[in-house]
Amino acid sequence: MHNPDLHFERQGDDNEIAVIRLTRPVKRNALNDALILALRDLFENLPTGEGGVRAAVITGEGEHFCAGLDLSELKERDAGEGLHHSRMWHAALERVQYGPVPVIAALHGAVVGGGLELASACHIRVADDSTFYALPEGSRGIFVGGGGAVRIPRLIGAARMTDMMLTGRVYNAADGEKAGFAQYLVPQGTAFDKALELAARVAQNAPLTNYALIHALPRIAEQPADQGFLTEAMMAAIAQSAPEAKARVRAFLEGKAAKVKKA
Repeated sequence: MHNPDLHFERQGDDNEIAVIRLTRPVKRNALNDALILALRDLFENLPTGEGGVRAAVITGEGEHFCAGLDLSELKERDAGEGLHHSRMWHAALERVQYGPVPVIAALHGAVVGGGLELASACHIRVADDSTFYALPEGSRGIFVGGGGAVRIPRLIGAARMTDMMLTGRVYNAADGEKAGFAQYLVPQGTAFDKALELAARVAQNAPLTNYALIHALPRIAEQPADQGFLTEAMMAAIAQSAPEAKARVRAFLEGKAAKVKKA
């Protein structure tokens, strides 16, 4: 992966956390095609397995997470070209949502348009007090095309998304957390630290359990109940058969593992 607008490094005690940083602060980390393709390639080639990455954090350099599509590079396209362009975004963000490891977004400043689509493809979102959310496509005569019409209503509901696009409504950090954009709200400047803390915790889980949570759980939620129950049973059987799972259960039964405590 070679793109000056995307920085990759590994952190954590065992370098088990991938830190992926959008590095276009002058453009408020707006997404162009090259950056979207770089994200796709990075997630397709994350080093996993023994000694590899077990969780990832996405953040943005500067004052903003991501202000959306880089409109300065927006081309006039016919319907077919527009269709294929949108599907390219779908393929890239699907590699984030259904990639090899859980992904945590550290949000600050603008989480707008395509930036919100990127955030919604992540599994956990941590926002700081500077965060704001918007979908300005409606006022610009365009429509979301990076998966937002599917993912964002699953976070906040179709009615809220419709309101945002019809009226240009902007959610601040506190109202955004209540609406469902983020699972965590932290003081300004601390979203990345909190995301890194969560990633370290997530990386301690059994890899097969994490894989089930990001690949099976969202699909089970979309299935009819009878199909969901069957998928759940098969996934539970596969997960508990893993050697690491058996070792963890034995450790708990032998009093070697911590019990759940009240927060």
